Amino acid sequence: MKTENKHNICNEKVFSDIFTAHSKTVFNYIYYKFGNEEKAHDAVQEAFVKLWENCIKVSPEKAKSFVYTVANNLYLNVIKAEKVRLKYADKTLKSTNENPEFLLEENEFKEKLEKALQDLPENQRTTFLLNRIDGKKYKEIAEMEEVSVKAIEKRMHLALKSLREKIDGI
Repeated sequence: MKTENKHNICNEKVFSDIFTAHSKTVFNYIYYKFGNEEKAHDAVQEAFVKLWENCIKVSPEKAKSFVYTVANNLYLNVIKAEKVRLKYADKTLKSTNENPEFLLEENEFKEKLEKALQDLPENQRTTFLLNRIDGKKYKEIAEMEEVSVKAIEKRMHLALKSLREKIDGI
């Protein structure tokens, strides 16, 4: 006795399509905030669970915004509880057949970059990483962050200015 509408999130196909369309970008968004892959996966999973639990209340058009909001709120709750600091990728060297001097310079540059990124305010760091790593357009980032495109442009300008000041050669 199925009474589900084809355009209702409670329809498994609709929910699956929404998950497929948005889970990766929500993950990347939250990962850049957390700096922790496991916690980002947990937040994304929980956000989609909450979407499923509220499938009657949320229209498919609002699903993306709902998931981003829930994931971001989960992130904020974890930050309050644990005061998590962002940690970037592993520091182990992938290659040992490089020139030792080159490896030392590369490691020093990597440390400077990580430190400079950590020193950025959260909103600038998130905007910078979403744009430069994920290739998101300013408009997309503005929608995710629920701010104007001008605000994203300003964040990016300030992030680049700060990075240039702290790192030679950028």
